Amino acid sequence: MKKNKTLTTAAGVPVSDNQTSLTAGERGPVLMQDHHLLNKLAHFHRERIPERVVHAKAAGAHGTFIVTEDITRYTKAGLFSEVGKKTDVFARFSTVAGEKGSADTVRDVRGFALKFYTEEGNWDMVGNNTPVFFIRDALKFPDFIHTQKRMPQTNLRSETMWWDFWSLVPESLHQVTILFSDRGVPEGIPFMNGYGSHTYSFINEDNERFWVKFHFKTQQGIRNMAPEEANRIAGEDPDFHTRQLFEAIERGDYPSWMFYVQIMPEVQAENYRWNPFDLTKVWPHEDYPLIEVGLLEMNRNPLNYFAEVEQSAFSPANVVPGISFSPDKMLQARIFAYADAHRYRLGGNYEQLPINRPRGAEVNNYQRDGFMNPGDNGGAAVNYEPNSFGGPQANSAYKEPPLKISGDADRYEQKRGVDDDYVQPGNLFRLMPSEEQTRLINTIAGSLKKVPKEIQERMIVHFHKADKAYGEGVAKGLGL
Repeated sequence: MKKNKTLTTAAGVPVSDNQTSLTAGERGPVLMQDHHLLNKLAHFHRERIPERVVHAKAAGAHGTFIVTEDITRYTKAGLFSEVGKKTDVFARFSTVAGEKGSADTVRDVRGFALKFYTEEGNWDMVGNNTPVFFIRDALKFPDFIHTQKRMPQTNLRSETMWWDFWSLVPESLHQVTILFSDRGVPEGIPFMNGYGSHTYSFINEDNERFWVKFHFKTQQGIRNMAPEEANRIAGEDPDFHTRQLFEAIERGDYPSWMFYVQIMPEVQAENYRWNPFDLTKVWPHEDYPLIEVGLLEMNRNPLNYFAEVEQSAFSPANVVPGISFSPDKMLQARIFAYADAHRYRLGGNYEQLPINRPRGAEVNNYQRDGFMNPGDNGGAAVNYEPNSFGGPQANSAYKEPPLKISGDADRYEQKRGVDDDYVQPGNLFRLMPSEEQTRLINTIAGSLKKVPKEIQERMIVHFHKADKAYGEGVAKGLGL
């Protein structure tokens, strides 16, 4: 085995830790002084031009959201202010790993991004069709996505890269189990759920904070595609999901999702069994039941794909009063990463594009100039602050309650116990009917057969720790 060289930054500075971000306390927010994280993410965003690095292939649609239940005790966000209130929405549904021309029916996580055009500004709910993700620290994200893309020498995708990474990062097991289950290939966009995945916060009129998770449950029912059928369609109609959504809306068969939230009082986060800000974990519904909020319906197709879908830009940083963030490490990094990627791909004025502009809120700021500035560039208004000429000012009425943090700034692993990465994947496996367990095992074994035996054996250990039958089934499928 070759001796490993010391990892360095592009400036040659040795890196002490490439797995955990620098945080204020064990569960506090990420520090801006973590230059390695920021540089790593910023470089990662500039690795492809001009398409998105991830979520390049997508379909989009316009729609509406209507509040059906009162949740004002939890949040003061205007879009939830009264039952029956309607808000315009634009949605982008995507695959993650493939390029812009890749097939829709590949086994992949699906992006589920919603832009709510509220009177208080745009709220971007930027999630996936799974409630968890492969990693819980963004410092690992560029490395993970590299495994899902193409090898540097051959430009071919490699299952060895996938499984090598996953076998060395046990926290990925929960998402891997979902990805290789029946839900890894939805029958279509209308037949999958959407999730915010991260923990966010709601803030009410009394300035109380609640931790919240977002769920969008399909009203068409979960329907998945057999691998053989998915592979056939990938060759015959690689744009199958895109076409299916467009044609359904065109004929008036509007897909819809019921929006639910899970609510955790702020104080309960300290002693909950799971770290509530760990993106590889769910909150079991028996602990925090789903609370209905409203109905999302997609009912209008874009008039121009490039203008409305390709140029749409979503960012978790776009929240409105009453909705905010959490110490989730992945979310903290995405707050920076998405806007940075859009500035690179679309330019510094990307939020002035028609599809991204707020519709019910006025924009007042001191940003000026830059490439592709389509407006009046602020006209004759003053471009600095503070000023004596009536320029916009910050409003302390929108100040959020303080977030308590403690501990030393260090690089902390998030899990609480040695079994943390195995309990929930095992629970998920045991929830599956036996025939679905068999399909999961066969799908995993079919992929793992293509990788070196050393990696197979590492993965078997993880499957076995999650559930004995899970591990033994995959081992048998591999002949181990």
